Amino acid sequence: MQMQGIAENLKGIRKQLNPSTILIVVSKYRSIEEIMEAYKAGQRIFAENRVQALLERHEALPKDIEWHLIGHLQTNKVKYIVPFVKLIHSVDSLKLLQEIDKQAGKINQVQDVLIQVFVAQEETKFGLEPAEAIALLSSKEANSLKNVRICGLMAMASNTDNREQIRKEFQQVADLFKELKNGLMKENPAFQELSIGMSSDYNIAKECGSTMVRVGSKVFEG
Repeated sequence: MQMQGIAENLKGIRKQLNPSTILIVVSKYRSIEEIMEAYKAGQRIFAENRVQALLERHEALPKDIEWHLIGHLQTNKVKYIVPFVKLIHSVDSLKLLQEIDKQAGKINQVQDVLIQVFVAQEETKFGLEPAEAIALLSSKEANSLKNVRICGLMAMASNTDNREQIRKEFQQVADLFKELKNGLMKENPAFQELSIGMSSDYNIAKECGSTMVRVGSKVFEG
Protein backbone atom coordinates (compact mmCIF):
# COMPACT_ATOMS: atom_id res chain seq x y z
CA MET A 1 0.00 0.00 0.00
CA GLN A 2 1.02 3.62 -0.28
CA MET A 3 3.16 4.70 2.63
CA GLN A 4 1.05 7.71 3.63
CA GLY A 5 -1.89 5.35 4.22
CA ILE A 6 -0.08 3.83 7.22
CA ALA A 7 -0.28 7.06 9.25
CA GLU A 8 -3.97 7.41 8.36
CA ASN A 9 -4.69 3.82 9.36
CA LEU A 10 -2.94 4.30 12.70
CA LYS A 11 -4.96 7.43 13.38
CA GLY A 12 -8.20 5.61 12.56
CA ILE A 13 -7.40 2.64 14.80
CA ARG A 14 -6.38 4.85 17.73
CA LYS A 15 -9.69 6.71 17.46
CA GLN A 16 -11.58 3.45 17.91
CA LEU A 17 -9.63 2.34 20.98
CA ASN A 18 -10.11 3.42 24.56
CA PRO A 19 -7.50 6.09 25.42
CA SER A 20 -5.90 3.74 27.95
CA THR A 21 -5.58 0.79 25.52
CA ILE A 22 -2.03 0.16 24.30
CA LEU A 23 -1.76 -0.28 20.54
CA ILE A 24 0.96 -2.77 19.61
CA VAL A 25 1.79 -2.77 15.91
CA VAL A 26 2.65 -6.24 14.64
CA SER A 27 5.46 -5.75 12.13
CA LYS A 28 5.95 -9.35 10.97
CA TYR A 29 6.60 -9.69 7.24
CA ARG A 30 6.73 -5.88 6.86
CA SER A 31 9.61 -4.01 5.29
CA ILE A 32 11.85 -1.69 7.30
CA GLU A 33 10.41 1.20 5.23
CA GLU A 34 6.84 0.32 6.22
CA ILE A 35 7.78 0.03 9.90
CA MET A 36 9.60 3.37 9.70
CA GLU A 37 6.45 4.93 8.25
CA ALA A 38 4.51 3.83 11.33
CA TYR A 39 7.39 5.05 13.50
CA LYS A 40 7.29 8.48 11.83
CA ALA A 41 3.56 8.59 12.56
CA GLY A 42 4.41 8.34 16.27
CA GLN A 43 4.13 4.60 16.86
CA ARG A 44 6.76 3.30 19.30
CA ILE A 45 5.51 -0.15 20.34
CA PHE A 46 6.02 -2.99 17.86
CA ALA A 47 5.82 -6.78 18.07
CA GLU A 48 7.23 -9.75 16.23
CA ASN A 49 6.23 -13.41 16.21
CA ARG A 50 9.66 -14.90 15.65
CA VAL A 51 12.89 -14.38 17.57
CA GLN A 52 15.08 -14.15 14.44
CA ALA A 53 12.92 -11.38 12.96
CA LEU A 54 12.86 -9.59 16.32
CA LEU A 55 16.67 -9.60 16.50
CA GLU A 56 16.99 -8.29 12.94
CA ARG A 57 14.40 -5.55 13.45
CA HIS A 58 15.89 -4.45 16.77
CA GLU A 59 19.27 -4.15 15.08
CA ALA A 60 18.01 -2.20 12.05
CA LEU A 61 15.49 0.19 13.61
CA PRO A 62 15.61 3.13 16.07
CA LYS A 63 16.58 2.19 19.61
CA ASP A 64 13.65 3.96 21.27
CA ILE A 65 11.26 1.33 19.88
CA GLU A 66 9.70 -0.85 22.56
CA TRP A 67 9.73 -4.45 21.31
CA HIS A 68 7.30 -7.19 22.32
CA LEU A 69 7.43 -10.88 21.44
CA ILE A 70 3.98 -12.30 20.74
CA GLY A 71 4.79 -15.67 19.11
CA HIS A 72 5.68 -19.04 20.58
CA LEU A 73 9.05 -18.91 22.34
CA GLN A 74 11.44 -21.84 22.64
CA THR A 75 13.57 -21.98 25.79
CA ASN A 76 16.84 -22.04 23.80
CA LYS A 77 16.00 -18.67 22.21
CA VAL A 78 15.22 -16.80 25.44
CA LYS A 79 18.79 -15.58 26.03
CA TYR A 80 18.84 -13.67 22.73
CA ILE A 81 15.86 -11.44 23.45
CA VAL A 82 15.89 -10.85 27.22
CA PRO A 83 18.49 -8.06 26.98
CA PHE A 84 16.12 -5.77 25.06
CA VAL A 85 12.55 -7.08 24.79
CA LYS A 86 10.03 -5.17 26.89
CA LEU A 87 7.28 -7.75 27.16
CA ILE A 88 7.00 -11.46 26.30
CA HIS A 89 3.30 -12.20 25.70
CA SER A 90 3.56 -15.92 25.07
CA VAL A 91 4.65 -17.72 28.24
CA ASP A 92 2.92 -21.10 28.17
CA SER A 93 4.87 -23.31 30.60
CA LEU A 94 6.68 -23.26 33.93
CA LYS A 95 9.83 -24.41 32.12
CA LEU A 96 9.78 -21.33 29.87
CA LEU A 97 9.05 -19.03 32.81
CA GLN A 98 12.04 -20.52 34.70
CA GLU A 99 14.34 -20.06 31.69
CA ILE A 100 13.30 -16.41 31.31
CA ASP A 101 13.95 -15.91 35.02
CA LYS A 102 17.39 -17.53 34.70
CA GLN A 103 18.45 -15.45 31.66
CA ALA A 104 17.10 -12.20 33.15
CA GLY A 105 18.94 -12.98 36.40
CA LYS A 106 22.23 -13.32 34.51
CA ILE A 107 22.00 -9.70 33.39
CA ASN A 108 20.47 -8.51 36.65
CA GLN A 109 17.11 -7.40 35.30
CA VAL A 110 13.45 -8.27 35.75
CA GLN A 111 11.62 -9.41 32.62
CA ASP A 112 7.94 -8.56 32.15
CA VAL A 113 5.81 -11.42 30.83
CA LEU A 114 2.21 -12.40 30.15
CA ILE A 115 0.78 -15.88 30.55
CA GLN A 116 -0.76 -17.14 27.31
CA VAL A 117 -4.18 -18.72 27.81
CA PHE A 118 -5.73 -21.09 25.27
CA VAL A 119 -9.45 -20.51 24.62
CA ALA A 120 -9.70 -20.96 20.83
CA GLN A 121 -11.46 -23.84 19.08
CA GLU A 122 -8.27 -24.76 17.21
CA GLU A 123 -5.48 -27.21 17.84
CA THR A 124 -2.87 -24.91 16.28
CA LYS A 125 -2.86 -22.26 18.99
CA PHE A 126 -0.45 -22.39 21.92
CA GLY A 127 -1.24 -21.55 25.53
CA LEU A 128 -2.42 -22.96 28.84
CA GLU A 129 -5.98 -24.00 29.58
CA PRO A 130 -7.51 -21.63 32.20
CA ALA A 131 -7.16 -24.29 34.93
CA GLU A 132 -3.50 -24.85 33.98
CA ALA A 133 -2.84 -21.10 34.10
CA ILE A 134 -4.30 -20.93 37.61
CA ALA A 135 -2.19 -23.95 38.65
CA LEU A 136 0.96 -22.33 37.25
CA LEU A 137 0.30 -19.00 38.97
CA SER A 138 -0.44 -20.81 42.27
CA SER A 139 2.69 -22.95 42.13
CA LYS A 140 5.52 -22.59 44.62
CA GLU A 141 8.00 -22.77 41.70
CA ALA A 142 6.49 -19.81 39.82
CA ASN A 143 6.18 -17.74 42.99
CA SER A 144 9.81 -18.27 43.93
CA LEU A 145 11.14 -16.65 40.73
CA LYS A 146 12.82 -13.30 41.32
CA ASN A 147 13.62 -12.07 37.80
CA VAL A 148 10.25 -12.29 36.08
CA ARG A 149 7.26 -10.06 36.62
CA ILE A 150 3.91 -11.55 35.59
CA CYS A 151 1.91 -8.63 34.23
CA GLY A 152 -1.27 -10.31 33.01
CA LEU A 153 -2.73 -12.62 30.38
CA MET A 154 -2.63 -12.95 26.60
CA ALA A 155 -4.95 -14.95 24.35
CA MET A 156 -6.05 -15.38 20.75
CA ALA A 157 -9.60 -16.08 19.68
CA SER A 158 -10.50 -18.69 17.08
CA ASN A 159 -9.90 -17.72 13.48
CA THR A 160 -13.59 -17.48 12.58
CA ASP A 161 -16.17 -15.03 11.23
CA ASN A 162 -18.49 -15.96 14.06
CA ARG A 163 -18.41 -12.77 16.14
CA GLU A 164 -20.35 -14.34 19.00
CA GLN A 165 -17.82 -17.15 19.33
CA ILE A 166 -14.96 -14.61 19.39
CA ARG A 167 -16.79 -12.56 22.02
CA LYS A 168 -17.41 -15.66 24.14
CA GLU A 169 -13.73 -16.64 24.00
CA PHE A 170 -12.49 -13.14 24.83
CA GLN A 171 -15.00 -12.91 27.67
CA GLN A 172 -13.71 -16.20 29.06
CA VAL A 173 -10.17 -14.77 29.24
CA ALA A 174 -11.43 -11.45 30.61
CA ASP A 175 -13.34 -13.26 33.38
CA LEU A 176 -10.24 -15.29 34.25
CA PHE A 177 -8.16 -12.10 34.29
CA LYS A 178 -10.61 -10.42 36.69
CA GLU A 179 -10.77 -13.50 38.90
CA LEU A 180 -6.96 -13.62 39.15
CA LYS A 181 -6.56 -9.87 39.61
CA ASN A 182 -9.02 -9.86 42.51
CA GLY A 183 -7.82 -13.15 44.00
CA LEU A 184 -4.61 -15.03 43.42
CA MET A 185 -2.71 -12.06 41.94
CA LYS A 186 -4.16 -9.41 44.25
CA GLU A 187 -0.80 -8.84 45.93
CA ASN A 188 0.91 -8.33 42.56
CA PRO A 189 0.44 -4.67 41.51
CA ALA A 190 2.00 -5.41 38.09
CA PHE A 191 -0.85 -7.76 37.10
CA GLN A 192 -2.72 -5.21 34.97
CA GLU A 193 -2.59 -6.28 31.32
CA LEU A 194 -5.07 -8.19 29.19
CA SER A 195 -3.58 -8.65 25.71
CA ILE A 196 -6.45 -9.71 23.46
CA GLY A 197 -7.57 -8.49 20.05
CA MET A 198 -5.95 -8.41 16.62
CA SER A 199 -6.74 -6.74 13.28
CA SER A 200 -9.98 -8.63 12.72
CA ASP A 201 -11.39 -8.51 16.25
CA TYR A 202 -9.87 -5.67 18.30
CA ASN A 203 -13.23 -3.92 18.61
CA ILE A 204 -14.73 -7.00 20.28
CA ALA A 205 -11.64 -7.26 22.51
CA LYS A 206 -12.07 -3.62 23.49
CA GLU A 207 -15.64 -4.32 24.66
CA CYS A 208 -14.30 -7.22 26.74
CA GLY A 209 -11.82 -4.97 28.54
CA SER A 210 -8.55 -5.52 26.67
CA THR A 211 -5.70 -3.25 27.76
CA MET A 212 -3.47 -4.16 24.79
CA VAL A 213 -4.34 -4.95 21.17
CA ARG A 214 -1.94 -6.47 18.64
CA VAL A 215 -2.73 -5.04 15.21
CA GLY A 216 -0.80 -5.71 11.98
CA SER A 217 -2.64 -5.93 8.66
CA LYS A 218 -5.15 -3.20 9.60
CA VAL A 219 -2.20 -0.79 10.00
CA PHE A 220 -0.29 -1.73 6.88
CA GLU A 221 -3.10 -2.68 4.52
CA GLY A 222 -6.08 -0.72 5.81
